[in-house]
Amino acid sequence: MTEQSALLLRKQLAELNKNPVEGFSAGLIDDEDIYQWEVVVIGPQDTLFEGGFFKAHLIFPHDYPLRPPKMKFITEIWHPNVAKNGDVCISILHEPGEDKFGYEKPEERWLPIHTVETIMISVISMLADPNGDSPANVDAAKEWREDPNGEFKRKVARCVRKSQEMAFD
Repeated sequence: MTEQSALLLRKQLAELNKNPVEGFSAGLIDDEDIYQWEVVVIGPQDTLFEGGFFKAHLIFPHDYPLRPPKMKFITEIWHPNVAKNGDVCISILHEPGEDKFGYEKPEERWLPIHTVETIMISVISMLADPNGDSPANVDAAKEWREDPNGEFKRKVARCVRKSQEMAFD
């Protein structure tokens, strides 16, 4: 599977370089390792994240696309579906099959038809519309639910400012 997954990832990277998708850019962390990508998510327009440049790593398993990559924000981000350590928690990045907790339907979880593009579009959508029902960051989810224009908004604005400063370092 390793050769096939490497081929598929090279093809997806070439396609993204040839036809960039609005909202993010993607490349390799190290040109020698097709399984480790760096992406920059541009904060979606008309959201609290607008104007931000959020760097993240996508780490692909060698049996991709049978299993999903892991995604971790390197840039600090305050969001209900991003753990405090940066790990992204969205359905399509969860292992395929039944959810032992019963929150997600199998079709909402990872499917081998997903690509880097579909993952990133889901992440951008997640930034615009958090899922408060199964948060990875309980504190952010509580602030988002109880006071979205207060403490939550202030923390997101600080993260956006920091991301802008880091983008030009």
